[in-house]
Amino acid sequence: MIRLRPHPHLYEINTWTWLEGLSERNNRLIKLADVPGAEWDSFARQGFDIIWLMGVWQRSPESKLIALSDPQNYPLYDRALPGWKPTDVVGSPYAVAQYAPDPRIGTWDDLDRVRERLRARGMSLFLDFVGNHTALDHPWTREHSEFYVQGLQKDFERDPSVFYRVQSAGGPVFIALGRDPYFPPWKDVGQLNHFQPGMRAAQLADLQTIAEHCDGVRCDMAMLHLSDIFARIWAPFLNGLEPPVREFWTEAHARVPDLILLAEAYWGTESRLLDLGFSFTYDKELYDAVRDENPSGVRDRLAGDAEYQNHFARFLENHDEGRCAAIFGPERRNVAATLMGTVPGMRFYHQGEFEGRKIHLPITLRAAAAEPPDPATAEFFNEILQITKDEVFHQGKWSLLAVTNDNEPTSENLIAYEWRSAKAWKVIVANVTGEIAQGRVQFGDRILPDKSYILYDELNQEPYPRSGKELRELGLFVRRDRFGAHLFDVTFA
Repeated sequence: MIRLRPHPHLYEINTWTWLEGLSERNNRLIKLADVPGAEWDSFARQGFDIIWLMGVWQRSPESKLIALSDPQNYPLYDRALPGWKPTDVVGSPYAVAQYAPDPRIGTWDDLDRVRERLRARGMSLFLDFVGNHTALDHPWTREHSEFYVQGLQKDFERDPSVFYRVQSAGGPVFIALGRDPYFPPWKDVGQLNHFQPGMRAAQLADLQTIAEHCDGVRCDMAMLHLSDIFARIWAPFLNGLEPPVREFWTEAHARVPDLILLAEAYWGTESRLLDLGFSFTYDKELYDAVRDENPSGVRDRLAGDAEYQNHFARFLENHDEGRCAAIFGPERRNVAATLMGTVPGMRFYHQGEFEGRKIHLPITLRAAAAEPPDPATAEFFNEILQITKDEVFHQGKWSLLAVTNDNEPTSENLIAYEWRSAKAWKVIVANVTGEIAQGRVQFGDRILPDKSYILYDELNQEPYPRSGKELRELGLFVRRDRFGAHLFDVTFA
């Protein structure tokens, strides 16, 4: 069983696009088995614990046709890959046609070799599990149509945008398209029926197979499996099927107890999923608060249940979100990256983030046009990754710190916290707003009044000597410009 260090670092790779880029640079076709060792070495040097190879499973020809038939996709393709051709559209990695590696990616043996290479470098391999839906041309749609939520012909005729007609051995079947209840249906996937016992058994078997070839899985839209949410969305089409006695994720964790589960989760379901067996879950709430320049939202999230803080996956971008460089820009990048890179939990990074890529890549494309890297972005992320290799950010104790006003009522814009161990003490202060903020960071009795301290800002390479008496009685005075941050290494003078 793989044991991750606390607060691990994860790197998400769009596998197909990555292999295309490596092939172009090496002037030969590269599959997973052919990836140079130097690539894996570079991830290890950056301090990553987990490599998530996103999108290794067999793509759906039907998904490709649907993507090509939708003219709304064309402006996105034009921006990401000018001059694209139909052959550049390969279908969605979340319309899984079969849980076997896509031939363009490699084989099961190739995945096993990748896992060995990562483990030799102290890293783990994560893959995808897409449990809410399958591709419309998945074998189950014709061989086990009972595995899916179904409507009647009249439902299909009333709204064909919600159902897909399948010609099964017993005649036509009208399978519901998968969906998030707050958005239109996904056009290229069929909605699985989570209350159908045969489907659940088949899914658990798929998950067990996947678990034999990786250390963890990122579970797409994991909250849609929850019985109450599933029933609320699909009750009119369940024909009296009752919810299973146990939640699916409880059964999944029992079936593959050594597999690390990461949930893509929203709507306040994070703690429920953690209680059901997940090790980590997305923290979209913190992302939204940082993006929206909402310091009270950031503070409230970080002040939440301490038991869950270590299990949230904190990110500035992923394949579903806009690019960090586009959303935050150079002015806000540093404070956002400092905060997300030093709070507790999984620190989640995405391919292209370090280079400052601004163009979002549609996941149905096989390749992306080259974007010149931004040296300032690359330098800053490299700095944060090197700083957070320090053991204190993984084995130390984390605490949120109070900030009080000092002459001006702007302390509420400052977020302050610390990491402490027997060997190190780090203090982070971040102004996530567009206004100047100042205040006094309070340390309480952790300060010795008869000592002198040096607070060395590792982001700005500047020392701040302070007396223990001042820090104990008044607190640390901090004044930060808009979107400014300190990352102090605290030592005795």
